[in-house]
Amino acid sequence: MLAVEQTIQADPVPPPQRDLAASLQGASVRFGRFTALEDITLDIDCGAFYTILGPSGCGKSTLLRLVSDLIPAASGDVSIFGKTTEQARLAREFAFVFQDATLLPWRSALKNVELPLEIGRSRGIDIPAGNRSPRELLELVGLKGREDAMPHELSGGMRQRVAIARALVCQPKLLLMDEPFGALDEMTRDRLNLQLLDIWRETGTTILFVTHSIAEAVFLGEKVVMLRAHPGRLREVVDIDLPAPRTIKQRDSQEFNRYCGYLRDLLETC
Repeated sequence: MLAVEQTIQADPVPPPQRDLAASLQGASVRFGRFTALEDITLDIDCGAFYTILGPSGCGKSTLLRLVSDLIPAASGDVSIFGKTTEQARLAREFAFVFQDATLLPWRSALKNVELPLEIGRSRGIDIPAGNRSPRELLELVGLKGREDAMPHELSGGMRQRVAIARALVCQPKLLLMDEPFGALDEMTRDRLNLQLLDIWRETGTTILFVTHSIAEAVFLGEKVVMLRAHPGRLREVVDIDLPAPRTIKQRDSQEFNRYCGYLRDLLETC
């Protein structure tokens, strides 16, 4: 009798599942006949820092508003931590920081940071106590000692830091930032870039950050999401492999400039 060799093939090992903060699958946004975003498919990893770059009119801000449930998708699906955008908003899974700090001028820095907690309590919403109090969050963003300052007594950069502290007070797992430093001078922007990276490392929050600056996108982002315009579509997601922690001196390195050059070439064809 001849022995018959049997080859046993092992079942293929499935790739490990990614923990996603947000997922867009074929998402489009339309305003009447105008298509602002078309067929966007993008996964955002938990705990990562993504910057969004693209030419004017490509839908960068629209993308953030879609994720934050401020505007609906005309087609496709958007989920936040496995929930619908509405469910995630009601559960305070994310927070939004706009280009304008939008502080209430009659409230101190501390009272502005406390505002989301007060609104929640007034609506009977149970907001769990965070690891850091509003006062501690102001210290985290470098405003210890300015808790009682009124918005008109603070510089533009300080007001944005108050806005960031206010956004963090409800412990969001995802922070959406729409050109928060765009109106600031270069030196102030550099300082706030470094401070934002420190906050990101300390809190573990996922960040989705819109910017017009190629250098800022490379400096902050682990990944740069490049959009193309007319209509807004996903062009490419570029991995940025720079040593951590990031330092301003890295902007003079060949590697940093190589990334900037590559993204600039992409922009020219968007």
